[in-house]
Amino acid sequence: MRVIKRNGAEVEFDIVKIIAAVTKANDVVDEEARMTPVQIQRIAESVEFSCQSLGRAPTVEEIQDFVEHQIMAHGAFEVAKRYITYRYNRSLVRKSNTTDDKILSLIECNNEEAKQENSNKNPVVNSTQRDYMAGEVSRDLTNRLLLPEDIVKAHEEGIIHFHDTDYYAQHMHNCDLVNLEDMLQNGTVITGTLIERPHSFATACNIATQIVAQVASNQYGGQSISLTHLAPFVDVSRQKIRKQVLAEVEALGVDPTEDKITEIVEKRLREEIRRGVQTIQYQVVTLLTTNGQAPFITVFMYLNEARSEQEKRDLAVIIEEMLQQRYQGVKNEQGVWVTPAFPKLIYVLEEDNIHDDSPYYYLTQLAAKCTARRMVPDYISEKKMLELKGDVYPCMGCRSFLTPDRFTDAGVGNIANAGNYVPGKHKYYGRFNQGVVTINLPDVALSSGGNIEKFWTIFEDRLELCHRALRCRHDRLKGTLSDAAPILWQYGACARLKKGEPIDKLLYDGYSTISLGYAGLYECVKYMTGKSHTDPSATPFALSIMQKMNDKCKEWKTAENIDYSLYGTPLESTTYKFAKCLQKRFGVIEGVTDKGYITNSYHVHVTEKIDAFTKLKFEAQFQHLSPGGAISYVEVPNMQQNLEAVLQVMKFIYDNIIYAELNTKSDYCQVCGWDGEIDIVEEGGKLIWRCPKCGNTDQDKMNVARRTCGYIGTQFWNQGRTQEIKERVLHL
Repeated sequence: MRVIKRNGAEVEFDIVKIIAAVTKANDVVDEEARMTPVQIQRIAESVEFSCQSLGRAPTVEEIQDFVEHQIMAHGAFEVAKRYITYRYNRSLVRKSNTTDDKILSLIECNNEEAKQENSNKNPVVNSTQRDYMAGEVSRDLTNRLLLPEDIVKAHEEGIIHFHDTDYYAQHMHNCDLVNLEDMLQNGTVITGTLIERPHSFATACNIATQIVAQVASNQYGGQSISLTHLAPFVDVSRQKIRKQVLAEVEALGVDPTEDKITEIVEKRLREEIRRGVQTIQYQVVTLLTTNGQAPFITVFMYLNEARSEQEKRDLAVIIEEMLQQRYQGVKNEQGVWVTPAFPKLIYVLEEDNIHDDSPYYYLTQLAAKCTARRMVPDYISEKKMLELKGDVYPCMGCRSFLTPDRFTDAGVGNIANAGNYVPGKHKYYGRFNQGVVTINLPDVALSSGGNIEKFWTIFEDRLELCHRALRCRHDRLKGTLSDAAPILWQYGACARLKKGEPIDKLLYDGYSTISLGYAGLYECVKYMTGKSHTDPSATPFALSIMQKMNDKCKEWKTAENIDYSLYGTPLESTTYKFAKCLQKRFGVIEGVTDKGYITNSYHVHVTEKIDAFTKLKFEAQFQHLSPGGAISYVEVPNMQQNLEAVLQVMKFIYDNIIYAELNTKSDYCQVCGWDGEIDIVEEGGKLIWRCPKCGNTDQDKMNVARRTCGYIGTQFWNQGRTQEIKERVLHL
């Protein structure tokens, strides 16, 4: 069994240390109040059993809590007093400098929490370590000086999660829809260099990747671009190539037919499109931004976003090339084609591509083939999004959706000075999200003790706590000058403000959103009703919880003119943190706190047996109540030989749910060449990855890709998330 130390490092559990600590406390009390060595041994053994029952690596703090409880249970109150006093004194010493040990453990690469914090960050890389080190200092400043004490305490106890505290000290937001069209068509500036409208598709792709890198280095979340904004440059290249071909023909003194000239032009154009798309894929995969990771970039593919039939045909060619190259994958260090984490792809299912006789159905078939092998693209239903949101537009990264703007109603107009603003038409590109605070729903339920009246009272209080925390996020951005991130605020990604101009007006009137996240709806309902929220008798209670959070967002929005929106939190590493905090506060409760993870947002529990179609239909009603962001998934086996089933799921998505994905597996063992699923097994009380063919357990010698929070993760996960991945049941 492993133990997580305070600096994040992992060590072997040592019962002797517990015996020694209790003995020290025992030796300083009066003889008549002392325990016997046998009693101390029993305490240590009981603590060891309690740690093992957690099903994960306990923290030092948890072990000490168990020790205190066992000493008290033996009636040795004087010993307990000495032990508690010693703990308190040591904590005071540690608080004198809270960051040194963590930073040193980061540098030496033995901080297990940092290794597992982000499944797309390699903590061994210097740039990642530098970002983590800066994050520790920023987090320390945030907790000691910038946030109210009760919010910090609630965050530490897992009552709420104040996301990205390591970036809070800076005036940064978390995700956006890049206004790539404005930047390409009207020019931009990158590191002081004017970038004018590109004169070819290939150049447009190259500029787009530079913009993506710059944006990623100036915010801390996901970003999205649309291929539609690149489509006009296909015809720019077409006309350019045509002139070249005509000049060559004239120089050669030949007279080919118009059809032959067009054939040559289109062949060369297709090659340029191939190179341009390859630039996007390889640049994104190989770029390391200032926070030590590839940009969290999503690419949107929506045919009906094109403004003419010619542009739609050109867009279709770009989409086809993007899917083909993603199906192929990228080569790992062994030269084997594997699944990359980025860019994330979103494919819109629409009338022009969803039916067997639709003109672009061939793209949907290619998308299904790509999904079966590489886990992308994910799917948005034009039909359901138009019905429920009124427009079709991408999320900002993995799931964070904007709400339609209120510029016309508010009378503010083109407050971002965008070069492509259309009066009276909703604006999405160029907008952003201010930040996220998540409420731990199982904690609300457990704190109520199952009393429904008490539940709603506590829920109200916790929501107000989240509200105040969100206002901290909002107020931290107020007063930010456009100079803080020129690519965002001055040169078109989000706005074209003047130098020295505050961004404040972009924080109101619906230009940006701010997210109330939630986690563990399943566990919350399970504790309060004794049933899964899929049970018809429990579903109304689950929906009432969702409605309550929506009502609070509306109330805050009306009062403050800030666009609060409910967001289904992805919970990458936070799922483990929340689970540990719940076990610490309430113990191990079967079906509620007996896992190393809690369920993401509204999702059906990963162990619950349910078919893909029932799951998607059930979750659709909850997705509709998460207007600030939500995504559903179905877990499927290898589908490469059953593409018709994939297409059936896609058609079901089109008719029933806004946004969904299929989770397949895509692994490779570099030792023996196994390209099936890498297993998760328990060894020494810890979950590890092991090749079923050769037994390789070296994570540096295998490529594993799993979807864990909307994005595909490739750098492995903490023990809680690994347990969740292991326990997932198939839905097909």
